[in-house]
Amino acid sequence: MKALGFLRHLWVQVLVAITLAVLVGAIWPKFGNDLKPLGDAFIALIKMLIAVVIFCTVSAGIAKMSDLKKVGIVGVKTLVYFEVISTFALLIGLLVGHFLHPGEGFVPQNVDVKAAQAYITQAKHQTTLVDYLLHLIPKTFVGAFADGDLLQVLVLAILTGFACSRLGEFGARCATALDMVVKVFFSMIHIVVKAAPIGAFGAMAYTVGHFGLKALVPLGLLVGEFFLTGVLFVLIVLGAVAATAKFSILRFLNYIREEILIVLGTSSSETVLPQIMEKLERLGASKSVVGLVVPTGYSFNLDGTNIYMTLATLFLAQVSHVDLTWPQMLSIIGISMLTSKGASGVTGAGFITLAATLAVTPGVPVESIAILIGVDRFMSLIRAQVNLIGNGVATLVVAGWEGELDRNALERELLAGPGLVEADRDREDVLEEDAV
Repeated sequence: MKALGFLRHLWVQVLVAITLAVLVGAIWPKFGNDLKPLGDAFIALIKMLIAVVIFCTVSAGIAKMSDLKKVGIVGVKTLVYFEVISTFALLIGLLVGHFLHPGEGFVPQNVDVKAAQAYITQAKHQTTLVDYLLHLIPKTFVGAFADGDLLQVLVLAILTGFACSRLGEFGARCATALDMVVKVFFSMIHIVVKAAPIGAFGAMAYTVGHFGLKALVPLGLLVGEFFLTGVLFVLIVLGAVAATAKFSILRFLNYIREEILIVLGTSSSETVLPQIMEKLERLGASKSVVGLVVPTGYSFNLDGTNIYMTLATLFLAQVSHVDLTWPQMLSIIGISMLTSKGASGVTGAGFITLAATLAVTPGVPVESIAILIGVDRFMSLIRAQVNLIGNGVATLVVAGWEGELDRNALERELLAGPGLVEADRDREDVLEEDAV
């Protein structure tokens, strides 16, 4: 009975689903490959709700802020933090690739260049900085929601929040209405997230069935080094950042373990964006800071993607027998800082930005990314995990800087662990059932 009670926890269900999915994909690859719609459906359901949650949360948060100048200050500090940590991530990937030489002695076999052509084509369409900034403005108000472009939604939310703040009491009532809408959508998310084990099962079964665990063998050293680098980055770099903000990175990881496992199964950090925002608010970060930092971080603070880009670039350079000088390697960091801004939490974006980076890296053929096709999906699991954790830490740090972090709530929640959140969610479900 105790074991069955243990299975009531969502994170346990997701862990069991992932384990079963690996077995199904390995033993019955064709069947595992056919389970892809389960993962796609779950991701689609979550993405369907994300835009409205971000819009209402950010709009209401800004509308309720008495000092509107603080919004700009928070934004500037957030971007500075992102750039500093992103540089650390890029540098760590570069150093690991330079000193461990994962590509030396590697002989490419059965490389399908055509399979990489789609990513190369998309990379060629990477826009200039001006085009990128213009892209932040949606063609229509509802267009941003229809396309699911989070940065465009964020721009609209900031504009709406400022507009509400100028309307006095009427604007305050609008902010209250937005808060009420958010509650409805979070209730919907609580319903959808119950399907996370099914979504994680389908996505992981497809990954293993389609690409096969055997794909890991020839590139196992690179994947292993990337995994180790990601772990060290989280524990040492983000751990040090968390320590300066006076909280434990290990307790934080335990607190968001449910989200970590869902991301592991789906290979996309966007699938837990609403849940991580809710948990960060429970940890004491103000709604306005959470609403600004988290959505922005999904395009500007991709630590896992940054590590991957420099490590993979050096790997492909070594495979191509290209000796990069230190000035060239440092230029890769500058290039990657720009190309990574087009990435998001969606699976495959890291591969596209890698192609964009190689396109302007001297000597390394862009077509060489075909070598990584077989393992990119597995490496995407690691990228998404580090991206998720990095954005969570960033939010708490920025909230602490601005005095928008309830230290008592942070300590209480981290000590209690995620069980308190799950209990609250169960109570909400009971209240919803009683209301019906």
